Amino acid sequence: METAFLLLGGNVGDREKCINDAITLINREAGTVTQASALYETEPWGMQKADKFLNIAIELSTKLSALELLDVLLNIEKQLGRERNPLIKEYESRPIDIDILFYGTEIIQTPRLTIPHPQLQARKFVLVPLCDIAPEFIHPILQKSIMTLLNECQDKLETVALKPYTL
Repeated sequence: METAFLLLGGNVGDREKCINDAITLINREAGTVTQASALYETEPWGMQKADKFLNIAIELSTKLSALELLDVLLNIEKQLGRERNPLIKEYESRPIDIDILFYGTEIIQTPRLTIPHPQLQARKFVLVPLCDIAPEFIHPILQKSIMTLLNECQDKLETVALKPYTL
């Protein structure tokens, strides 16, 4: 079994229902969700005039390899209405986005997958919920804890806890 940390988010439709549905499907198809952060409402990062996102970080215990996990998560996104257009390179609004932040302490760089997520240290909407469940986890490349990365983060976008999430 491997431990993976994921970030789920969306800013279209019933955001909370979509996150709940995604967590149900992750539990069914990818492994066991063992921890979840609070639900956070966050300003859109890298997007102009977009609705706020609802985000949550989860810890997953899985038997899947990182690439198998990616395939399962992409399929879950598709089931929940995410349509990816490979021609669009900028960020766009979406009902669900599921990112693999960490897969154990592995460092993976392939054309399909980069782990640790390459921008997580620059994004409060990732670090704040991740600190709820793994503040002492050490980033395998930067060799700093999630709490330290949050304290050093220059991102000024608002990240507000809405309520605890119960598994």
